[in-house]
Amino acid sequence: QVQLVESGGGLVQPGGSLRLSCAASGFNVDLYAIGWFRQAPGKEREGVSCISSKDGSTYYTGSVKGRFTISRDNAKKTVYLQMDSLKPEDTAVYYCAAQAGGQSIDTVRVMCIYGMDYWGKGTLVTVSS
Repeated sequence: QVQLVESGGGLVQPGGSLRLSCAASGFNVDLYAIGWFRQAPGKEREGVSCISSKDGSTYYTGSVKGRFTISRDNAKKTVYLQMDSLKPEDTAVYYCAAQAGGQSIDTVRVMCIYGMDYWGKGTLVTVSS
């Protein structure tokens, strides 16, 4: 049974940092692309960043490029999202997601735009002074 559990959310001031973690279980994480998505109140879900299964190629949506960094530790079955220089508009529930395959950056980009098969329950990030 595929399980994804997010942690690391919380309240942070503008300009601050947070690191989200996604602990995966129930599947061979090496063979899955993993992504971070977010949904702010009243807005549609947005793909934030995704990482390929094969070579660790990464995709970022434009608004977070240069501020967020995705990484994966397959041995620990964990994917991270380091978020720096946070802005109030980053406030949202952040979800971890997974989908089998996603070996190329082109495939990962599509997955990040349209969503993945398996989802966690989310963790709330609030950026406010």
